This record gives sequence, structure tokens and C-alpha cells, in this order.
Amino acid sequence: MKEALLGKTLSELQAVAAAAGLPSYAGGQLAQWLYVRRVRTFDEMTNLSKAARAALAETYEVGRNRPVEAFTSKDGTRKYLFPTRAEGKFIETVMIPQFEDGSEGGLARATACVSSQIGCKMGCRFCMTGRGGFHGHLSAAEILSQLMDIDEADELTNVVFMGMGEPLDNWPEVSRALTVLTEPWGFAWSPKRITVSTIGVMPVLERFLEESRCHLAVSLHNPFPAERAALMPVQKGWPIADVIALLRRYDFSGQRRVSFEYTMFAGVNDSARHTDALARLLRGLPCRVNLIRFHAIPDSPLRTSGDAAIAAFQARLQKAGITTTLRASRGEDILAACGLLAGKGLKKNTPNP
Repeated sequence: MKEALLGKTLSELQAVAAAAGLPSYAGGQLAQWLYVRRVRTFDEMTNLSKAARAALAETYEVGRNRPVEAFTSKDGTRKYLFPTRAEGKFIETVMIPQFEDGSEGGLARATACVSSQIGCKMGCRFCMTGRGGFHGHLSAAEILSQLMDIDEADELTNVVFMGMGEPLDNWPEVSRALTVLTEPWGFAWSPKRITVSTIGVMPVLERFLEESRCHLAVSLHNPFPAERAALMPVQKGWPIADVIALLRRYDFSGQRRVSFEYTMFAGVNDSARHTDALARLLRGLPCRVNLIRFHAIPDSPLRTSGDAAIAAFQARLQKAGITTTLRASRGEDILAACGLLAGKGLKKNTPNP
């Protein structure tokens, strides 16, 4: 397989150009073709000579990747299934539209939720992706292609790294993708348009906080260590208290935000004692808590909390001074829970061992 140019930084593209015998400015031309004009083939790079294009094509490919299927929800959410290098394995990308005043008259925001790995190692009990195991890291090209090869590519206003996989477990490639997204020679997006989610991979989290200005979302889901460990094995290695202690060393009072994802499970983490413990854990840290209704997954005893329990949890947390929002449930009719559609695709396309 040829190496992809998509995902390379400006300095790397300059090195590619030099190795092909092209002038130094050709690296900038490659960046323009890849990230501004978003071409699919070398033949479209018309300000490079035919000989130069042929020389590049001998070693490299552009690196774009089309989805194999797309499913549209009645609420406008769209879920794409992309093939991967791992045979029979797929990743998901979700496009989430938000309309003015709740109507479909005008698109106010279009957010792409992208995957960073083929599967996941982290084994969270409530996550369908983890059930399928880990099958490899996505390259920066495969990450960026999710933003460039969906039908809504030209409409996107935001991106969240909340799809399949743990972004900080694939930091070299995620970092490279973030660089392309935010640098002037790349997509030239503001870091405020990007949120990276993590369950709290401590060895890499500090690097992210130092090297990136993108927003951060931390998957919390239970404030009590033993109970969180029962849901999320990561708690045993990287306790949430340590994650929050690290975050307190950084300034989130300005434009950069930190939020905490809290999926509501009936009878598991939705009581008043959970609310009060969560408020104590986060007190004094400028942040918000996003409450999420659980999308049920097969063969799991976990169920989403009822509307009354969620409303009471939100009200009690806000009374304690913690900004709390309830994330709208989207795309449930198209298997919106992360990993469900890819898992269905695996069963449909992969023979039994």
C-alpha cells in the first residue's frame, strides 16, 4: 500500500517535494491542493508538471477514502460507515445537524463526530465499540477523510473526536490531524471548533493540554471510584480524581472549555448521592456537565434513566453551582450508539470464524 499524502504537515510535504526533485515552494502547493482545494487525484494538481505528478504517484497516494454506506435518521442525523485497512472492519462517522429554533429552515451548526481507532482497548461496559476489540489505529489521513468525504463536508462548522476509539490512545495521528485542521496552510479552523474526548489517559492528557488549544471533554459517568471502575476499567489505572487534579492546573476560564460527559444509567449513577459527590468532585473548576441518555446496546443490563430522574439530577447539580446541560438524543433509529452500526456491518460482512 502506498503512503498517503493526506495528513502530512507542511514541513513533511516540503520534504516530499524535495525528495521528488521539486522546488521548495512545491510543498506549499501540495498543501493547497490537499487541504484547500481538496483534490482526490494527482492529475488534479495542475500547477505541477506531469513528470512531477507521475513521480509522486509512484510512491504516494492522495489518501481520500469514500464511505460505503450512509443512513439518515428522521431527526436529520446522518451516520456513515467507512471501510478500514483491517479486513472486514468498519468505522463510523456521524453528522449531527442543529437547526435554527429547532426547525429545519436554517442550518445553524453542523458537527461531525469522527472515529480515531478501529475498535477500542478501553473496555467500558456501556460501549459497543469496546466489545468488538481493538483492530488498529487510524492514520491522520483516515481521520481527515471522515471530514472530507461525507456529503456535508462543505457545511461543517465543528468536529468532535467522540466516535469509535480513544483519541489520546492514538495521539500521534490525532495530533497530526489536529495540526492540519488548525494551521493556516491546512483547514485553518479555530481550535474552538474542535473538541477532543477522552476517558482520561493520563500519560497523554498533559501533552494534549500543552500542545493543543482545542476543547476537552472527559468521560466521567460516576463520581465514586469503585462504581466508576465497575463501568470503566480505566479508573483503576488513571483515577478520575487524578485527572481532575491535573485539569485544575490549567486555565479554563477563557475561551478554551472543559466539559464532563455523564451518561445516565437507571439505578446505577442517577441518585442524589451521585449528584452531590459529582458536585464536590468538580467544585471550583470552570466546566460544564453534559448529561446523556443511554442508548441501549444488546445483551446489557444497563438502561437509561427516566426523564424525571434526569431532570432531578440536572436541577440538583445546577443548584450546586455546576452548569449542566442535557444532550439531545439523536439518531436512535439509525443505531446511533457508538459502534452499533459498525458492529452490525461486521456481522453482515465478516464470516464466522
